[in-house]
Amino acid sequence: MPTDAPEDIMAKLKESTSRHLRQQNQHLKHLPSLWTRSYLASTAGHISSETIKRYVEEQKIRG
Repeated sequence: MPTDAPEDIMAKLKESTSRHLRQQNQHLKHLPSLWTRSYLASTAGHISSETIKRYVEEQKIRG
């Protein structure tokens, strides 16, 4: 049985990748955040590839 909520897993993933990217790329250190707070979690059986593509494209628009 899983013990971590999806939002906790995503927060940890975003935190660790942000830290790593900032260590490797000094020009990113001045940015307040590298990631948006949003994420998408679904099983492959309940979401189409078009829905995923649309979600990713909308993230680019939000900035």
